[in-house]
Amino acid sequence: MTGLTSSTPRPTDIRLHQASRKLEIVFDDGAHFHLSCEFLRVYSPSAEVRGHGAGQEVLQVGKEDVNIVNIEPVGQYAVKLSFSDGHSTGLYSWDYLYDLGARQAELWQTYLARLAAAGIQHKDQA
Repeated sequence: MTGLTSSTPRPTDIRLHQASRKLEIVFDDGAHFHLSCEFLRVYSPSAEVRGHGAGQEVLQVGKEDVNIVNIEPVGQYAVKLSFSDGHSTGLYSWDYLYDLGARQAELWQTYLARLAAAGIQHKDQA
């Protein structure tokens, strides 16, 4: 995304809750999201996950227990998240994190549907 403008909401607080494997983000417009590490991992903005164009996305499987092991600020516009499975590419811009939070329910259902279409059962639905 990275369509940052002066009106793009900016995080005022980012906290990792490792026990629950959730990243809590509060934005300056009052939006408040709890995003699971699994959700952030399977929707990584990296080319490894998203591919280099439409239709090249790589379905991420077996990420139910992944955690974030490091959060690194990148300038004034993003963070780089490193995950316990070794994945650490892709920059999560403020607008991308905001979009993930705002569309979390829809995107999660899309992910579960993609797993089901591939014949893979998510651990929480077993």
